[in-house]
Amino acid sequence: MAESSVLAAGVVATLRRDIVKMPDGAEVAREVVEHPGAVAVVALDELGRLLMIRQYRHPAGGLFWEVPAGLRDVAGEPLLVTAQRELLEEAGYRAADWRVLADYFSSPGISTERLRVFLARNITLVPIHEREYVRHDEEAYLTVDWVPLPEAVRAVLAGDLHNGVAVVGILSAYAAQQDGFESLRLASEPEKL
Repeated sequence: MAESSVLAAGVVATLRRDIVKMPDGAEVAREVVEHPGAVAVVALDELGRLLMIRQYRHPAGGLFWEVPAGLRDVAGEPLLVTAQRELLEEAGYRAADWRVLADYFSSPGISTERLRVFLARNITLVPIHEREYVRHDEEAYLTVDWVPLPEAVRAVLAGDLHNGVAVVGILSAYAAQQDGFESLRLASEPEKL
C-alpha cells in the first residue's frame, strides 16, 4: 500500500481510501470500511430448534430475523466470551457446549469485517433477576422465538431470511448436523488467515 487516508470516522466503522500499488507498478484507489468484526451464535435446543431474534436494522430499513450477534468491541476479549455475552444480552440464554461453525469475511472486497459463527448447545434460560445487562437502542425492542432448524433452512432457500450471518450460520449448522456436529472445531480454536 502506497498511501492511506481516513475519509470519515464513525461510531462503529471508519471509511478510508487506500492507494494500492499493483504488481505492474500501477496505483489504484480503493475505499475500505474498517470494521471491528463480529461474532454470531446459532443456538440449538434439545429439540433441534434454532433461537432467532427479530430486530430493526436501520441501514436496511426494516425488521429482520437473525441469530444473536454482536461486535468485537471489547479490546482483548476472547471471541467465545464475546459470543457468550451476546447470547445472554440479546436472548437471555447460556449454553454449556460451544463449537465453531464458520469463520468468514462479510464483504472482503470493501470491508475488514470478519465474523466467527459459533454453535451453542445445551441451552438454559437465565432468570431475569440474574441478568446484569439491560437492553437498549435497537436491542430494547427485539423479540425472541424458537424455529425448527429445517424450517429456518427452508426460509433461507425461499429468500425469506436476509441477514448474512444468519444464513451462513443456519446452513452451516444444518450441514454440521449430518455427522452429529463431530466435525466442528473447538470454540477456542484461533481464526485462520
